[in-house]
Amino acid sequence: MRARFLSVFISFAATGLLSGCMRQMMEISKAATLKAVQPEFEQVDFQELMKRYMNKDASSADEIEGIYSVSIVVEKKNKPLFSSEEQQRVVERKENYATVAILRDHTSGREYIEISLEKENQASYPVRGEFAAMNDRNIMIYKHFEPKGKSFTYMFSFDKDRDLLEGIRTEVNGKTEFTYKMTYLKMQPKRISAGSGN
Repeated sequence: MRARFLSVFISFAATGLLSGCMRQMMEISKAATLKAVQPEFEQVDFQELMKRYMNKDASSADEIEGIYSVSIVVEKKNKPLFSSEEQQRVVERKENYATVAILRDHTSGREYIEISLEKENQASYPVRGEFAAMNDRNIMIYKHFEPKGKSFTYMFSFDKDRDLLEGIRTEVNGKTEFTYKMTYLKMQPKRISAGSGN
């Protein structure tokens, strides 16, 4: 009887230990899965996007909001060894490499957010940057978000007659200077000219 009691006790203890181990393994697996699918950038789902858009004041037409095609030119300036003259050349040029939406953000402390529209039919869209207008509404500071929490700051000007945002950022690495020039060309909404009647 004592042997039978001991074997029942051991089987209950083994079952409890195994159950505890399985539960802990499931929790570790769940935590690893959640960590693995954690997005790199803040995400905005379609509902939240529509709320932000619908919360705007309809009476104030915002000229900066819209969908833009983005291009970039990177220039490198340096003084080669044994040379007295600086050399400047284009090291990278990407025309229309991205499509983004710039929306006024009524739900947070930011003025405008930039949302990447590169992939269609997503559950949510990454916020890739934010704009803040200066006193002169044609000058803006742009903070561009990169992977791993990095960000870069650009100074932008807005040409409302051409529906164009142009930005610049300079980076010095030793004796070499890199200049990043971004151009945002508005694709939508199209400006209605005064004489068109539409």
